[in-house]
Amino acid sequence: MHLFLTDNTEDPYATLPPDESKHAIRVLRLQPADQLWVTSGNGTLCRALVVDPDPTACQVEIVERTPHYGARPYRLHIAVAPTKNNARLEWFVEKAVEIGIDRITPLICQHSERTTLNLDRLNKIALSAMKQSLQAALPLIDSPTPIARLLAQPLPECKLVCHCDGDNRLTLRQLYTPGTDALVLIGPEGDFSPAEIDNCLQLGFQPVTLGNNRLRTETAALYALTALQILNT
Repeated sequence: MHLFLTDNTEDPYATLPPDESKHAIRVLRLQPADQLWVTSGNGTLCRALVVDPDPTACQVEIVERTPHYGARPYRLHIAVAPTKNNARLEWFVEKAVEIGIDRITPLICQHSERTTLNLDRLNKIALSAMKQSLQAALPLIDSPTPIARLLAQPLPECKLVCHCDGDNRLTLRQLYTPGTDALVLIGPEGDFSPAEIDNCLQLGFQPVTLGNNRLRTETAALYALTALQILNT
C-alpha cells in the first residue's frame, strides 16, 4: 500500500505535489492505471489510479473514498514542555503520531528550557510519520502555548497532570476510563512549579505517577501516550 499526500480529496481528480509525484513516478515507477492511496490528512483515505505519470505533477483519479479511516472514538491530547534538545521533541512527535495521537501542544512552563520551535519541521515530521504508519488523519500541533492559556481552554473531563512528587498520585490505569477523551500534561526536566501543579489540581486535574524511574520529558510523554493506547485496546 503506497500512501501519498494531496491537497484535494473531494474532486474526481487530484494532483500530487512535486515531491510526492517524484517519489511515485521516479522511485516507485508507477504507470498509468496503477493503484495508489491518497489523503489530505483530514481523515479521508482515497483509493486512486494514476492517470498522468508526470514526475512533477502526477495526476490521479479517485475511485473510492473512506471517510474517517481508522478514526478512534476517543481523542488523546498530550501537552508537553519542549526539550532543550530539539531532536528529542522531534523524536516524540514522530513516535506519537505512529502510535496514534490527535493533538500535541508544546507547553511553556515556569521551568521550561525552550520556548521557540520550528513548527514547519515538526509538521513535516508528523506528516511523514502519518504516511509511514498508513493513517489518514494528521494530528494538530499547536504553537508553543503558555500553560495558563491552555488551562483557560475548554478541557475534557479526563484531565491528568504527571509530576514527580506527591503521595496522592495514582497510575493511568487507575484514573483513565478507556474510550474517553484525555488531556495529559508533561512538564519540563525541572518539573512543574508548585504553583502550576496547584492550579491544575484546582481545575480538576488528577495527579499521575509514571512509576519510580525518573524519565526524560519526551520519554514520559511517550510512556503516557502508549499506556493510554494500551488501555484502549
